[in-house]
Amino acid sequence: MYQKQVKKLSLDELGRISTTAFRQVEKMPVILVLDDIRSLHNIGSAFRTADAFRVSAIYLCGITACPPHREIHKTALGATDSVNWEYFESVSDALQKLKKDGYVLYAVEQTDSSVLLGDMQYNNEKIALILGNEVNGVSDVAIELCDFAVEIPQGGTKHSLNVSVCTGIVLWHFFTQWHLKRN
Repeated sequence: MYQKQVKKLSLDELGRISTTAFRQVEKMPVILVLDDIRSLHNIGSAFRTADAFRVSAIYLCGITACPPHREIHKTALGATDSVNWEYFESVSDALQKLKKDGYVLYAVEQTDSSVLLGDMQYNNEKIALILGNEVNGVSDVAIELCDFAVEIPQGGTKHSLNVSVCTGIVLWHFFTQWHLKRN
């Protein structure tokens, strides 16, 4: 059997854009809403993932910490400089602003009417994805304001994923559809 030689790409070969250029490129019309995320590492991971998938902004709500913070930076690795963000004392204020701005609100949560992520078709409309606290999930206040709920199907013994893993999976789903429709 023929084995192809594999070579890891250098940082120069990856062709990444600068933070300045990132601010100018087209973004996916998606806003992440972090509803009472307590782990600074999960917050940093959300920023890094939002950068990777060109999310328009992150709304930090409630107890969710804001940059600059050394522990957020450990996982964000500079993405707090490229991704727009805004802080809201209450998640309801953030969601009401998004509704007023024409966003469709999706709680990423297991509910009695949630749609499986794989069944979601994304047509580049303005959406907000609400991700909840590591223990309690998306708050009841947020769920009441959401238009829909989406959940990631799971087949193991646990009933949930870490919020940073969940963020990556959900954004990948929407990004692949957005990216295909642009090209």
